[in-house]
Amino acid sequence: MIYTPENPNYPLLDESLLKDVPKDIETVKTKIREPYQLAEKLNKSNKKFKAGQFDVGKNQSWKSKLSIWIRGNFFIPDARVFWVKPSVKFLKKYLREHHIETIVTTGPPHSLHLIGLGLKKEFPGLKWIADFRDPWTEISYHKHLKLTKNSDKKHRELEKSVFQNADITLATSYTDAENFRKSGANAVCITNGFDDSNTQTFKHSNTQTKFTLSYVGVLEQLRNPEILWEALEEMVSENEDFKNDFQLKIAGRIDDKILEKLESSPLQHSILNLGYISHNKAVEEMENSLVLLITNFPQESSKGIIPGKLFEYLATGNSIISFGSKYSDVSKILEKTNAGKHFSYTEKTELKNYLSVLFESWKNGALQSNSENIEEFSRRNLTKKLAELL
Repeated sequence: MIYTPENPNYPLLDESLLKDVPKDIETVKTKIREPYQLAEKLNKSNKKFKAGQFDVGKNQSWKSKLSIWIRGNFFIPDARVFWVKPSVKFLKKYLREHHIETIVTTGPPHSLHLIGLGLKKEFPGLKWIADFRDPWTEISYHKHLKLTKNSDKKHRELEKSVFQNADITLATSYTDAENFRKSGANAVCITNGFDDSNTQTFKHSNTQTKFTLSYVGVLEQLRNPEILWEALEEMVSENEDFKNDFQLKIAGRIDDKILEKLESSPLQHSILNLGYISHNKAVEEMENSLVLLITNFPQESSKGIIPGKLFEYLATGNSIISFGSKYSDVSKILEKTNAGKHFSYTEKTELKNYLSVLFESWKNGALQSNSENIEEFSRRNLTKKLAELL
C-alpha cells in the first residue's frame, strides 16, 4: 500500500512516470494542508522552497529573507508538518484493520518521518524503515534557513529521535550512512540507480554535429558552477573551432538569474534551452549528448550528496563532468566506473585541459566510452538489496 497526499502542491509534475507504478498497488490518499500557495502569493520566489531552493547573497530581497526565516522557524521540519497528526490518526486505524507489520517512510519532506515516528510509538512492534533520500540537518540549505538556536535544536532533536527509533535508516550515499550511524541510526546505504532498460551502448559521440555539453535537471544558485561558465567563455574566445562546434544544452528548470547571466555572456549563441521536459525525453537528451554535467554544493559537509541523475548519466556511457567538494562520494563513483572526472570549484586550469582533450578526441573521431562496473548501480540489483532488508 502507498500512502500519499490527495492535494499536494509540488514544484514539478511528470505524468509520464505514472506508467512505472504497478496498477495492482493500493494507493490511499488523504488531504494535506500546506502553506505554499499562500507563500507564493506573497512572493513569487517562494515557489522555489518546495524544491529546497533559495535566493542567496545579493539575490535575496527583504521579502525573500523574511520568507526564509518564517519557513525555517515556523515550519519544523518543513511546510508539510501539518499533515503529520492527521496522518498518524488515520494510519493507526488503517494499520490495525489491515494488520500491517512493516512501514517505509521516505523524505524529504522529513515530516513524513515524523509520521513513522508517531506510528512507531503507537505500535512498538512495528518494523519501520526511515528512507532518507537527502539528509536532514546536514543538507546544504539547512544553514540558510535563518534558524534561531531553539529552532535548530528542535530540528536536531526530531532527527535524532527518528534515527534512534527507526529499525533501519536508509541513506543514498556512503557518507550519509556513516554520519547517520554516528547519530545513533542503524544505517544502511542503498544508492539511487538507473533502469536497466535505459542502458545504451556508446554510439552517439562520433555522429554528433556539435560538441554538446548538457545539463539535465534543476539547477539553483547554491550549485551554480561559475567556474565552468568562466572556462567555457575563455575557450570560446580562445579557440574558433570550439566556438563554432560547441553547444551548451539545458533541459530542466534553471534558476532565472543563472540563465540571465548565461544569456548575456559570450556563450549566448551556444545555448540550446529546452526548458522543462518529461523524464523520458530527458533520458533521450542525455543519450544524445557528448558530455554530461552534474553539480554539487562546494562545502565539505555536502560530500555525501549523490544526485540521482548521476546514475542515469552512467547508463548512457557518455563522459561526465562533476563539481563539488574534493573528496566526494560522486568522485568515488566516477573513479570506480571510469565514467568521467570530478573537479572542485577552484580547478579551472585542470577543467579546461580536460574539456580540450575531450573536444580534440571528438574532432578526431576518437571519443570512446571507457566506463565499467556500472551494473551494481542498476535498479534491479539495488531493489534486490532492499528486498533482502525488508
